[in-house]
Amino acid sequence: MTKEEVIKKVDAFLIDEFEIEADQIKPDANFKDDLEIESLDFVDIVVIIEREFGFKVKGEEMTHIRQLSDLYDYIEEQVKVHS
Repeated sequence: MTKEEVIKKVDAFLIDEFEIEADQIKPDANFKDDLEIESLDFVDIVVIIEREFGFKVKGEEMTHIRQLSDLYDYIEEQVKVHS
């Protein structure tokens, strides 16, 4: 899976599941400040990531994710490790 495919899937579920406007989705968007994603929303994000990308997310691995680009990079790396 390419990074572009990861970005496309992540952007799609943010728009569909969290009702985020497409114009808010930028690589440097901060989850809390720009996208208004609360910590409890990350539970749903983890479930979606596991379903869409087929790997188990460890909570401690998500603690460094602040911006959307962090999530893209994390998923891309994990997809490579688990393929």
